Formats: sequence, C-alpha cells, structure tokens
Amino acid sequence: MPQGRPNVIPDDGLTTRQRRHQPLLAVHTGDGKGKSTAAFGLALRGWNQGWRIGVFQFVKSAKWRIGEQTVLERLGRLHEETGEGGPVEWHKMGSGWSWIRKEGSAEDHAAAAAEGWAEIKRRLADQTHDLLILDEFTYPLDWGWIDVGDVVSALAERPGRQHVVITGRRAHPRLVEAADLVTEMAKVKHPMDAGRKGQRGIEW
Repeated sequence: MPQGRPNVIPDDGLTTRQRRHQPLLAVHTGDGKGKSTAAFGLALRGWNQGWRIGVFQFVKSAKWRIGEQTVLERLGRLHEETGEGGPVEWHKMGSGWSWIRKEGSAEDHAAAAAEGWAEIKRRLADQTHDLLILDEFTYPLDWGWIDVGDVVSALAERPGRQHVVITGRRAHPRLVEAADLVTEMAKVKHPMDAGRKGQRGIEW
C-alpha cells in the first residue's frame, strides 16, 4: 500500500470519497501486548476529530482504573466545558456495568456480559457513538456468554457511520472474517518472561 494508496480498486460503484467514509470494524487480537493500547490511541484520534467515544470494557474489574481511562474522561470533561473534541463515555463490566452498579459473583459474569452487549446493540441502533471500543470482548464470545452470530449480524447491519474496535485474544473466526481491519499482536519478548512485573506508566 505505497503512499497510502490501496492495492486494488473494487468494482462496487462507489466513489473514492464514499469508500473512504465507510465505517470500519477493526479487531485487535493475538497473544502480544498492545491490543487495548492501540484501540485507546485510536480513541484519542477520534476525540480530536470531535467523535463521540464509547468505551465498554468486558472482564476487567470495575475497581481497576487504567491511565487511558483517566485521560479520556478528562478529555470528555474538557469537551463539556469548552466544546473541544467530543464526548466520552467509559463503562466497565466488573461487578456490574457503570449504568447499573451492583454486586456480582462469578456466576453473574455471563449475564452481565449479555446485559452489556444488549446495551451496545441499543446504542448501535440509536447511533449514540461515532467510535465504540469493545475492550476484551473476544473473551465472552470465546466462553459462549454472547452469541457470535448475533454480534456479527448486529455489526454488519449497524446504521450510519459507526466505527467499532474489538480487542482480545482468540478472536472468533467469524469475527475475523467480518472485520475490515484485523491486526494480530505477536509476542516476541516480554519483561514478564524475565520475572519483571508490570510497571506504572507502561501497563496502567
């Protein structure tokens, strides 16, 4: 893809401009580090364009606050105060989603994941966000908590120009097939291999 030019021009009846503005479904998968980091970097770009950002973190504890969350939420407040950038929402499944905080046990996780996906489908239908990041969403699909067929259909049929990024290991083959952009992070070396734990500013 030299100088940003595509290798082929599809016979789809669309102009270059129309093709450029098609919504993207991106998947960041693989065993390497950086899947979520890349997605949150894209959220920063989107915020700068005035996009409405929605982040939905599956699996992660609601008590664990990562650095990107702090930054993006501050940017959301900056938008509210000055109009700069775009609005930001950040939700975690944890022990219950941000909009319905509740205690939960291991047995409740599947129901919580399904609840989160149902809310995301509503937002897709309403075109609430310009960019949705479904962080660690591959895991509830892999564990059978959410039906992959329903996910693929809902994303394929989403209206308007909504970009969606899904992160996590072991992305389902149907999800990979449906995506426009798939990146696999492959680990070559990692500090933890040498017994070093995560560091402030690197992992969170």
